[in-house]
Amino acid sequence: MYGNISTLKRLYLTTQNMKFTYYGHACFGLETGGKKLLFDPFISHNSLAKHIDINSLDPDYILLSHGHGDHVADLFAIQKNSGAKVIAIADIAGWLEGKGIPDAHGMNIGGGFIFDFGRVKMVNAIHSSSLPDGSYGGNPAGFVINAEGKKIYYAGDTALHYDMKLLADENLDWAILPIGDNYTMGADDAIKAAGFVNCKNVIGVHYDTFPPIRIDKAETLSKFEKAGLNLQLIPIGESIGL
Repeated sequence: MYGNISTLKRLYLTTQNMKFTYYGHACFGLETGGKKLLFDPFISHNSLAKHIDINSLDPDYILLSHGHGDHVADLFAIQKNSGAKVIAIADIAGWLEGKGIPDAHGMNIGGGFIFDFGRVKMVNAIHSSSLPDGSYGGNPAGFVINAEGKKIYYAGDTALHYDMKLLADENLDWAILPIGDNYTMGADDAIKAAGFVNCKNVIGVHYDTFPPIRIDKAETLSKFEKAGLNLQLIPIGESIGL
């Protein structure tokens, strides 16, 4: 068991309206409002996710936090198979048009848009962003998803930063935070981030994929528990309800 919820509770949670499925690294799916959302598709190049068949995924939307290869590696294959609409910062949306995906929905930091599943707001992240071919990838970003009466914050690849405090009054239900350190914030800063955004329910992502971001799961879970936070480390391929 990766997280700190019982099998019975996990089964109960998966019956709720919004479902989270972890595909490894920073890639995950949300099912909400009758639609399937896929975030930062990096699966086939991740040895920890070799049991996941990307051809079985059929998202309605693909959301990109930034342009690094470990977040977009499977974008074109999954988008081609599914016809998913891509949501990304405007610079990446423009790049995608030149790559054969002409109808991507471009956004920018601070902006929001109402889609048929709910509202998406793009928020700040502190990281770098370039595309696999070296093109400019715009600014990295996170997202706040407001759907089915739930608010979910996905921080993207980021350092701890004070702009997170702007989310403190959003009444977030869950915060999806990177915890692997080295390329993003680690567990200690993620605990501070949870305090900044005023959210006690956290799903950890962006860990274990590469040697520099391997974590001690027991130690990490203990740190969050001592801070009064509910951290979930979801096994790859498994789901929970949010």
